[in-house]
This record gives sequence, C-alpha cells and structure tokens, in this order.
Amino acid sequence: MYSANHWGGSFEINAADPSSLEVDDDKNMGRSAFSQDDHNHNHLLDEIQQSWLLGPQDKIKKKKYVDFGFIVCSHNALRWTLYSLLIAFFVIALPIIISNSIHTTNHHQPPPDNYTQALKTALLFFNAQMSGRLPKDYNVPWREDSGLRDGLSDNKRPLVGGYYDAGDNTKFHFPMAFSMTMLSWSVIEYSQKYKAIGEYDHVRQLIKWGTDYLLLTFNSSATIIDQIYSQVGGSQNGSTTPDDHFCWQRPEDMSYPRPVQIAREGPDLAGEMAAALASASIVFWDDIKYSKKLLNGATALYNFAVDRARRNRYSKGNPYIAPYYMSTDYFDEYMWSATWMYYATGNATTYLKRATDREVAKNAKVFDRIPDLSVLSWDNKLPAAELLLTRFRMFLSPGYPYEDMLSVYHDATGHNMCSYLQEYNVFNWTKGGMVQLNHGSPQPLQYVANAAFLASLFIDYMTANNIPGWYCGSKFMSSKELHRFATSQVDYILGANPMNMSYLVGYGDNFPKHVHHRGSSIPNHHRLNNTTNGKYSCKGGWIWFNSTKPNPNEIKGAMVGGPYKSDSFRDDRKDYGSTEPTLAGNAGLVAALVSLTTSGGIGTDRNTIFLRLPSLYPSTPPPPSPWKP
Repeated sequence: MYSANHWGGSFEINAADPSSLEVDDDKNMGRSAFSQDDHNHNHLLDEIQQSWLLGPQDKIKKKKYVDFGFIVCSHNALRWTLYSLLIAFFVIALPIIISNSIHTTNHHQPPPDNYTQALKTALLFFNAQMSGRLPKDYNVPWREDSGLRDGLSDNKRPLVGGYYDAGDNTKFHFPMAFSMTMLSWSVIEYSQKYKAIGEYDHVRQLIKWGTDYLLLTFNSSATIIDQIYSQVGGSQNGSTTPDDHFCWQRPEDMSYPRPVQIAREGPDLAGEMAAALASASIVFWDDIKYSKKLLNGATALYNFAVDRARRNRYSKGNPYIAPYYMSTDYFDEYMWSATWMYYATGNATTYLKRATDREVAKNAKVFDRIPDLSVLSWDNKLPAAELLLTRFRMFLSPGYPYEDMLSVYHDATGHNMCSYLQEYNVFNWTKGGMVQLNHGSPQPLQYVANAAFLASLFIDYMTANNIPGWYCGSKFMSSKELHRFATSQVDYILGANPMNMSYLVGYGDNFPKHVHHRGSSIPNHHRLNNTTNGKYSCKGGWIWFNSTKPNPNEIKGAMVGGPYKSDSFRDDRKDYGSTEPTLAGNAGLVAALVSLTTSGGIGTDRNTIFLRLPSLYPSTPPPPSPWKP
C-alpha cells in the first residue's frame, strides 16, 4: 500500500533483466563500438569507449575511489576538496564567526522607533501614581509610601495600594479598573513587542499592582457578593474641610480623613472590574494560581453586575463620584465584561450568549449608530466591545448562532472607523490636525489616544486576515488611510502640532513643566518656615500650586489633558483641563503606542486571547418555517 507513486510518472527505468545489459564477450562489444571491417580493430578508442573497455590490469593503473552512495570520487579529488574546504574555513568563515562574537549587537533588530521611546516613557506614569507600600525596586525618587491607613478608619478593612487617579490623591475604582483592562488588552495583543523592548515584566507588574488592589475592594473569596468599595478619598464640590481637593498636599503628607464609598448597586462598576480581572487572568495565564484567583474574582463581580436587583448606576446620587466619574449607562459594560469573561473562560452558554444578545445590544444602542458612542472612554466601552467581538468573527468565524450579531458588530466597527476619518465630517478637527472627539471640551487627548489604538488594532486584525481595507458606505477604504489617522493623532500628541509641544512629559525637548499634580509640584520634604517636620500642611502646599515656577519633581510619562480646540495650550498648573494627567488617559496612550511601534515586529498576537476557548463547531441552523401560500 506504500509503493504507489504519488509524484506522477513511473519509478521504473527499464523493465528488462539487468543481466541483459552486461557485455557477453569482446566480439559483441566490438559490434557496438567498431565498424565491421577487420582492419578497423586497431582503431583508437575515444575516451568514453576507453571507459567501457578496461584493458588488462597490468597495463592500466587502477585509481582508488570512495563511494558515498550518492556520488563516487577518487581519493585525490576527495583530498583536494577537503583541503579547499579547510582553507575556505580559515579564510572566510572563521573571521565572520570571530566578528559576530565580538559584535554582540543583533543586526537584524531594527533600532527603536519614536513610538518605542514614547512607550517606555508613558509607562513610568503608572509608577508615579502608585499608592500604598511601594515595591523594593521602586524608581521614582520623589515618591514614598502613602495611604497606608486607607479603608481602616471607616470600614476596618484595609484598602491599601492601587493607584491615585490624577493630580489629586483620590482612588477612583471605576477608571482604575478600565485602565487595567486597557493595559491587559495591550499585553494580550502585543506581548512580543513588550518583550522586544524590555517592558514585558514591567507592564505586568503595573497590571498586578492594580488587580491586587481591586481584589481588596470586594469579597473576592465569595461567589456571590453584595457590595463593592467604589472609591477611597475624594471631595464634594465646594468643600471647605480638608480633603483631596481642599488640600494641596503630597499623598505622603495626607493627614485628613479619607472616606470610602460603597456601591451596593452598579452593573457599570462591577462589569468594568470583572473585565479588568478577566483580561488580567489571560495576561497571567502562566501563573495558574494567580490567574485562577483573578478569574474567581471576576466571576463574583460579573454575577453582581447581572443581578437584576442591582441595576442602577454606581455613581447615581453620590456627591463624591457623580461630579467626576459619573457613569451614563451600563449595557456597554454588559457587552464588554461578557466578552472578556468568554475569552477568559470559554463558557459560551453564559458569556458569549449575553455578549451577542440582541436585547443587550439594543439597550447598548448598537443599532442607533450615535457618533458619540463610537468614542472609547472610561465611560463608554461600546466601540471596544464591538471590536473585540469583531475579532472573534474575523479570526474564528464561529457561524450560527452567533453570526448574525457578530456581523452587526463588525459593521458597527467599520462605521466607527469611518467616523474617525476627517473626510466624513462626523467630528470637527482642529486646524493643526487633532480630531475633536469630545467636541472641544477639556482633556481631549485621552479620547484621541483611545481612537488611535482602536484604529491601529483594527488594521492589524485586517492584515492578519489578508483584508486590505473596509467600506465606508459604498466607498472602499484602504487600511493605509486608517493607519495614517492613527499615526497622525499619536504624532500630534508627541509634538507634531502647532505648538511643537510634546504632551507627554519627559518625551522630546519641549513638554509641559507646570503639570497639575500635587506630588509633582511640591518638593519632597523640603524644609521651609511653613512646614511641619518637613511636610507641607493642607493649606501650606497651595504656595506651590500658585507658584509660577516649574514643578520641582518631573512626573515623567504623564500625558496631560491637552490643548484647546484652537490648538493652543497653556502650560499652567491652574488650568487642570489642559495640564492634569489621568490614569485612563495614559492607559489609552500606552495601548496606542505599543500597537504602532515596529519594535518586536508588526502585527498582533493571533492566538493568545483564544487560549481558553474550546474547539468551535458551528451549530446547524434550524430549518426554515414551512411555506404557506
């Protein structure tokens, strides 16, 4: 059964008996080699004929040969060949080997591009925002341990750790969770790039710092929970008592009360936290114990989110939250968290079913095509959820029963991308080239960075599937158009703008020096007359807020809020809408930068996000209804 010829043609050269090819005697050989005349027997033989008729051994010196099976050569030829190879080795190969051993640089690795340098810088902001007892290898010289009694005064439950949100000392759990989800997503898609630039361990450490803290904010050992700690610290508008806004103090110097907010309702908060822990469980897939702990916590949070008795926005009516991080809806978090839970567990019945549920999509306004809902932010996860589910369709094509809704999400993703492009006039643009996704309001750059990330990631999805572009209505758009959008917006952030200002502190030669940030603007225990034990009091720190001098501590890696719609920018500590950085804003920038850098290669990781999914066998759709006349 194995003797068949699968290459075509016949293996046989001659079916005749091999013995028939032998020469019987000199007479027969003579007939084939000479003329029939006897006087021609003395005809000189040519070279080929001499090779056929070897003369007597005593007349012809026999050469020695070596048979290698596939070739036969003489000893002399073999000897000269070996000599030649040896000489070639010393003359050519050996110098190359020595040269490579001396020059350890990998000549195949391209030099870091600008996005790589910016990415390394942007990650440092998260180090500067750490709260709690800082790690041993901490590298921000002007920061120290802080917030070590968070949670203890009100709840007798330690809530130590996590991140301060922005220029104040508040820990807002809703945008913090979103930031961790974004970082995890970027690692899942581009781990090879993080590794190539030496930031893989660093970014995982940053994620773990956040997820370790989020696990403290609810009973992570339970399957069913009834409350979530939603915020530590904060302020009410118009407050005249010491708090995170009334005081201008370094977090190390805080001595005022830090109230803890508790949410007993809130699918938005619980859904985002579930997404953060579920996505992180994929990042830490190689740490089985920790990954399982994250997934167990995510499951408890998700169950809280979908509990019908808890369907109320977490921020509603809370004066400590609503003025700052008010959630507008929670059905986008239903889609977002269900998608991440599916990727983290492979449970299609529980999670994919909800992510592709038409009623959930309807309530999330997927079908309404509202322009503002194409803008990813800490409040609106709809375009990100649509893109994640589009990924599922593009890479795995699960078919029935999910295809109908997945195709809707795919179309919505294409529509979102079209809305970002200037030629479609969905959003206004500044003359300097920034898309105004938040309509000229303060803090524009966080929305710009998020859109650049989604656009760049969608390009990589298309490229991985050999798709050259997508349609905006009837017009086919090349992926190059979308790539130009993504790079132009990130380049704007990094300095390609009318102000020639890098809005990333520490990157480039011209960046903001008066950042609206308490810890950065106050010297580290600098002793002056109005300090106590080297610490500035609640009101004493305001002299630094009002100072016209640059911040004494450079908060390297912070992306500030950004310019006005006129492209102008005031480097003024008092203008918090322009000079204050945020955790969520930096997370989007990091994601955009790692997607665009060419260090470590181009393209996304096709498979890691699908590691926990079972083999997909599309179900057979039900038969059509009987025809009725």
